[in-house]
Amino acid sequence: MAEFRKKRKKVCYMCIGKPVDYKNVDVISKYINDSGKILPRRFTGTCAKHQRHVAEQVKLARFMGFIPYTTK
Repeated sequence: MAEFRKKRKKVCYMCIGKPVDYKNVDVISKYINDSGKILPRRFTGTCAKHQRHVAEQVKLARFMGFIPYTTK
């Protein structure tokens, strides 16, 4: 029989106290996939409040030209 292990809940990066800013491309890139889409909460482990903040920062970073809108 297959053993089922309980998955550990991911801890929100920003609830720990580490800020996510649109100027920090290394941190922002953890929240987007290879094609440039914003990853959902279930993949990143962020809480709802901070997921909205991440989306805002990603969109701002795209607008400022720090990250591309899409990749081919």
